Amino acid sequence: MRSDLSVTSGVFEANRARGAVRFDVHARDGVTRRGILHESGSLRVRFPSPEGEGLSGVFVNTAGGVAGGDRFDIEITAADAARLTLTTAAAEKIYRAPGQAAELSIALKVGPGAHLGWMPQETILFDRARVHRRFDIALDETASLLLCEIVVFGRTAMGERMEQGEFVDRWRLSRGGKLVFAETVRLDGNIGAKLGRSAVADGGAAIGTALIVPGDEALVERIREASDSFSGEVGISAWNGFAMARFCAQDAARLRADMMAVLSRTGAALPRLWLN
Repeated sequence: MRSDLSVTSGVFEANRARGAVRFDVHARDGVTRRGILHESGSLRVRFPSPEGEGLSGVFVNTAGGVAGGDRFDIEITAADAARLTLTTAAAEKIYRAPGQAAELSIALKVGPGAHLGWMPQETILFDRARVHRRFDIALDETASLLLCEIVVFGRTAMGERMEQGEFVDRWRLSRGGKLVFAETVRLDGNIGAKLGRSAVADGGAAIGTALIVPGDEALVERIREASDSFSGEVGISAWNGFAMARFCAQDAARLRADMMAVLSRTGAALPRLWLN
């Protein structure tokens, strides 16, 4: 019996999803075009009809979610003057991981005068999920970026909540070759209890971040003018030439509404999938 369990465990560990997407975009006659696209494993990207002069991409994970030991890699380059917005077809689900953590790696490079909008739908962590995620972002001094991420600890609408698990989120942003922002968030063990602390999330189940480059105090003030409409907690500040908004709410729906209110103040166009 013990041997059978060992074999079953070995088969399960070997049956892990792998996925990678790598491509570049460039501007030609004022219109953004896709360059060479590389896809492998269960990760895909599709490009709907062009919206104006920019290009939109939608990621699809055909594995149906992310489990322990899975690995997904994304590498995107927006060359000179290109305009690209990326989102996901649905919320990404991170499932229970009894062993090895899932790994997500995102590398974004934005060239002179180019703009990149990274705006996926929510990432939902189930109880006992384990995931390590990293962002490596390199911007030219004249490039612009709008990066939005929402993380939900359990599907509260279904009475679920993440109690135990591991979430490690590493961000590194360089601009003009200089590191201007570095942060690593680590939540592990009894995550439910930690989120209940007033200094952490005060019982909230959803957190979010919007990174806006360039960003200054004028942008911060425009966003703060909408503070009466926020249903959760929102903090916004600017330094080193960029602005950052932090979000915390009781559930994903409230945080998403707050995120959309903030983005409306930046003049950004939301992906169509956000509006469905």
